[in-house]
Amino acid sequence: MKLIFGCLAVVFLIGGCGRIDHLGKPPSFSPSEGSHERRAMNAPPITNSYSPKRDIDHASLWSAGQRSLLGDRRAVKQGDILTVVIEIDEEAAISNSTDRSRTASERLSVPDLLSIPQRIDPRLPEGASSAEAVNIDSSASSGGNGSVSRQEELTLRIAAAVTQVLPNGVLEIRGSQEVRVNFELRELLVQGFVRPEDISRRNEITYDKIASARISYGGRGQISDMQQPRYGQQVLDMILPF
Repeated sequence: MKLIFGCLAVVFLIGGCGRIDHLGKPPSFSPSEGSHERRAMNAPPITNSYSPKRDIDHASLWSAGQRSLLGDRRAVKQGDILTVVIEIDEEAAISNSTDRSRTASERLSVPDLLSIPQRIDPRLPEGASSAEAVNIDSSASSGGNGSVSRQEELTLRIAAAVTQVLPNGVLEIRGSQEVRVNFELRELLVQGFVRPEDISRRNEITYDKIASARISYGGRGQISDMQQPRYGQQVLDMILPF
């Protein structure tokens, strides 16, 4: 019994550690030192061998480099930054209706089968007869209605960094954004895989062109804590069968 209470105390203590961070103060920002974006931008660039043509291109206004006047400034390599545009405006409505009925009747009678009923009836209790051997009636009906209505709207813009270039040229991107207002911290996270050709000339890409997209918009703080059930209540909701 002591072991059980000890385990429950440890669970509750660990669960409350997340709220200690903003106990009497605004929630702290997540550290950026070990983030995927920082590691990608700190990666050493790939250098090529010396080329006189490259030096000439750097000195010309019409060079094809990414930093030139007419160069392509879209994200193409690890550490580059692009803008992810999230504009979700979805609405879904589903309605189902089911109605089913069935009626069955079965009747078996042997009024004269080799005179067997006439021989059996005298031995049966008073009022019983074997002439109507079986008479079965059954009916069943079922009906169901269901409907689902959902509407979502979200408009956001976030800068993401290219964390890896896959062998086939696809870019893996990750981005995070945190905004703190008073005692509430709003978090926006996005990650996924994009094709370089899907990035616009403005170095932007929409969320519907991101493969394996993972978009999270939430937060933490005093208001979020009040909207969540306590850990003890969540545990009871999970284990109680009624």
